[in-house]
Amino acid sequence: MKAFDFDNTIYQGESSVDFAFFALRKNKRILLYLPSLLWNAVMYRLCLVSRDKLEKRINNAVQFIFRDKNEIISLTAGFWERNYHKLDSRMLKRINDDDIIITAGPSFLISAIADRLGTSNLLCTEVDWEKMKISFFNFGENKVRRYRELYGDEPVDCFYTDSYNDRSMMDISERVFLVKNGRIKSIK
Repeated sequence: MKAFDFDNTIYQGESSVDFAFFALRKNKRILLYLPSLLWNAVMYRLCLVSRDKLEKRINNAVQFIFRDKNEIISLTAGFWERNYHKLDSRMLKRINDDDIIITAGPSFLISAIADRLGTSNLLCTEVDWEKMKISFFNFGENKVRRYRELYGDEPVDCFYTDSYNDRSMMDISERVFLVKNGRIKSIK
């Protein structure tokens, strides 16, 4: 089985950040959180923010910015119409139906294009819609925790990622490939 990170691996960019910019056109409350969102994206890329802090900051932003699930879901369809071209077709060709995509991205965003990803095995951050907050943040060691819950000790033959934030997934994978700007480099 192969496992793939999503952002900057399959999707060229950070889909959640791109979604926030897309949603800004319809929801001006995002402007108040935009500096914080950008700062947290930088801290994440540099591996300088803990999972708990990042989760808390995301929850605060989501609860303030969005009123309900329907607002988010309606924006998602438009987002993918505009951003589908950012999916790397070369990476998509590597994905088989028994492979998995394991990402910190929210399930509502990733599952909206599941039919185009080559697999329905998506392990994402889950949202509690009633509370408008994250119920499971699929980040860092939580990726391995979720993987083990669903797949037990089944080995990961190859793992494709863009970031050392995925160190825990790298550790349980036989081979690891770092993806940067469409280039793939074996690091394990």
